[in-house]
Amino acid sequence: MSTFETLCYDVTDRVCRITLDRPERGNGLTPQLIRELAEAVERADLDPAVHCILLAGRGKGFCGGYDLVDSAESMGRAAGTDAPPPGAPTDPATVAANHDPDRTWDPMVDYGMMSRNVRAFMTLFHATTPVVCKVHGFCVAGGTDLALCSDLLVIAEDAKIGYPPARVWGSPTTALWAARLGPQRAKRLLFTGDCLSGKEALEWGLAIDAAPAAELDARADALAARIAMMPKNQLQVMKLLVNTQVHAQSLGPTQVLGTLLDGATRHTPEGYAFQSRAAEVGFKQAVLERDGPFGDPGSSTFKG
Repeated sequence: MSTFETLCYDVTDRVCRITLDRPERGNGLTPQLIRELAEAVERADLDPAVHCILLAGRGKGFCGGYDLVDSAESMGRAAGTDAPPPGAPTDPATVAANHDPDRTWDPMVDYGMMSRNVRAFMTLFHATTPVVCKVHGFCVAGGTDLALCSDLLVIAEDAKIGYPPARVWGSPTTALWAARLGPQRAKRLLFTGDCLSGKEALEWGLAIDAAPAAELDARADALAARIAMMPKNQLQVMKLLVNTQVHAQSLGPTQVLGTLLDGATRHTPEGYAFQSRAAEVGFKQAVLERDGPFGDPGSSTFKG
């Protein structure tokens, strides 16, 4: 069995615990973490001893989104060459996000990269095994793809969850906000980029439980253990039944559009201005300036 470098994998008492393990970077999403997450979910789903998957994150928060600090702070390529400047990111995810507007942008290259990420996130949705996502601290930007692709969300009352990149430089690629909240509440969040507290997430129906921070682990464990008491085939039947209805609501075509629009938002005049500002003053400062007028500066450590 392969060893994961960006997450922890453990199976006990019919529950597989998959824990994001990049706490020093807010569990920021990288190509390796996304790839390993998909592998871990598939392994758990194929294990007859696993009746429930419990997804969580180490450190101060669950997930701060894509780890694109280096990308946002590095504009373009070396002048007059086709080689990236020294120290510039070279993996496809960051290169696509770090497009130089003076060069031709190929939206299908961008889509090819981001759609692979969507397929990895959707392993949580497509797995026949139920997935409970436990959120503490923060779950923002690309981190919400993991939470919304899971079946049930258990969140700390004082945590925050939302998609601040709706303000500039992002569109939800998995496009599950409306499916989870309904059109009106999804628009309320995406028209402002606002976050919900854990308590609000429960009130809005996004979470199934909101616990005091000190009780979060126990409450999530209790739910996972209760689910795991069920026969695995019965769990598979119930998940297939409910997910089929979500699919019938045009989730697939909407995800194609959301993924294409995510690339587009990074190439609007405002998206370019945001990235230019990040290159000038640093990504965190650019986020502070973007979110400050909304009263919630610094909504995300990484792709906020």
